[in-house]
Amino acid sequence: MKLALVPIGNSRGIRIPKTLIEQCGFGKTVEVRIEQDRLVIQPDRTVRQGWDAAFRAAVRPAKDELLLDPAPSNEFDRKDWRW
Repeated sequence: MKLALVPIGNSRGIRIPKTLIEQCGFGKTVEVRIEQDRLVIQPDRTVRQGWDAAFRAAVRPAKDELLLDPAPSNEFDRKDWRW
């Protein structure tokens, strides 16, 4: 898609069509940077945005297994140890 550069004061800008804005998930602000002679525009996201959902998705089922076999009891465990 080609877009025209329009004058904005001493600068120039582009008008981004609504469908592209929605597809990219742009909000009120965007992050802009240059990468290898290209202008990259991406949604402005908070530092840990989406982490909560990712952690919830990564939770293992409730059936937890021990990673190590329990150590066999010794004489201390049988005679001297008290809870």
